[in-house]
Amino acid sequence: MTTQNVSTFTAPRGTYDLLPPESADYLAVREAIAAPLRRAGYGYIETPGFENVELFARGVGESTDIVTKEMYTLTTKGGSRLALRPEGTAPVVRAVLEHNLHRGALPIKVWYSGSQYRYERPQAGRYRHFSQVGAEALGAEDPALDAELIILAVDAYRSLGLRNFRLLLNSLGDRECRPAYRARLQEFLRGLDLDEATRARIEINPLRVLDDKRESVQKQLAGAPMMPDHLCEACKEYHEQVRELLTAAGVAFVDDEKLVRGLDYYTRTTFEFVHDGLGSQSAVGGGGRYDGLSEMLGGPPLPSVGWALGVDRTVLALRAEGVELPEPSPTKVFAVPLGDQARRTLFGVVTELRRQGVATDFAYGGKGLKNAMKSANRSGAAYALVAGERDLAEGVVQLKDLDSGEQSPVPLDRVVEEVRRKLA
Repeated sequence: MTTQNVSTFTAPRGTYDLLPPESADYLAVREAIAAPLRRAGYGYIETPGFENVELFARGVGESTDIVTKEMYTLTTKGGSRLALRPEGTAPVVRAVLEHNLHRGALPIKVWYSGSQYRYERPQAGRYRHFSQVGAEALGAEDPALDAELIILAVDAYRSLGLRNFRLLLNSLGDRECRPAYRARLQEFLRGLDLDEATRARIEINPLRVLDDKRESVQKQLAGAPMMPDHLCEACKEYHEQVRELLTAAGVAFVDDEKLVRGLDYYTRTTFEFVHDGLGSQSAVGGGGRYDGLSEMLGGPPLPSVGWALGVDRTVLALRAEGVELPEPSPTKVFAVPLGDQARRTLFGVVTELRRQGVATDFAYGGKGLKNAMKSANRSGAAYALVAGERDLAEGVVQLKDLDSGEQSPVPLDRVVEEVRRKLA
């Protein structure tokens, strides 16, 4: 008899499945990043996983790699062009404008958690489907807001036990001082030996040439004019206040005059968190101020600042440092029924224990005593509840300490109370 091969599906290239127990680390990272945000008054926002293509073309920038190379786009049956969300800031601004949140109290402080999608060459730390936690503060131009967000990210990393990360900081100026600098940079770049695609970028967004990671390009950038040397007085003062607030809060940073990030909407404060344990994909998160994005999307002036931290890369950074995150609450009690009546009775006890906040599991599948006790021991539970027909006839359940092996009968109507007493 021949066995026919069964066709199976696999996850698409560049994606991954989160499976227990490793998935607990990803949940712990999300919670750790969200916790300081909640304490600082940031409310949760969730936007669709896909948006109008034009939202990203306008907001992120038509010359960016994200828009030109990396977006997953589709055309609906009705002819609309949509894109899977490659980043979270433009959708948040769209939602704020659409629902008129900007007409209420400012700043609007929100955070989000979700998947982003970019068609990139898969490698360690770079996936086509990845998870981020982001935070945005919209509607106020204040150095304290920039500093607040950076400090909240630093506090989140520290709460996880991450230590070997660095904060890179820069200012990209504003609409007053950047045009003159842009012209000087373009003049410098036009004299370099660059490929056709990079030369085209000089005319659209020359600052992004500074972000080119190729050594052949970086060598030629020696002596290039840098934005910090061309800031207007207002931008200099703003940036210095951000630096002073970070220093006073005990947050170390490195001034990086070439830091521009990969999106067109950034102005003034720009920052990135990097970790040397991740190889070429060293960035674990970053962000900055985007005072003109609302206007790019057809809204009113709405100066704003925000960041996104990569959950996947943060987990990799923690593992590179050998940081072990606390395990989720393990099973405390494991119920072992012997017979149908015991199954019904102990299932009710299990349900009540769970409602009382006790992590409890059950021997499913009608296992015999030996196999059920093996499952109880593997679960890591401190106690087992064992009951058969004779126990139920006597109105008791056997409570067994799985460490010492000691076992004693407990009246059925007091078993929940007794378990909680012992665990306390």
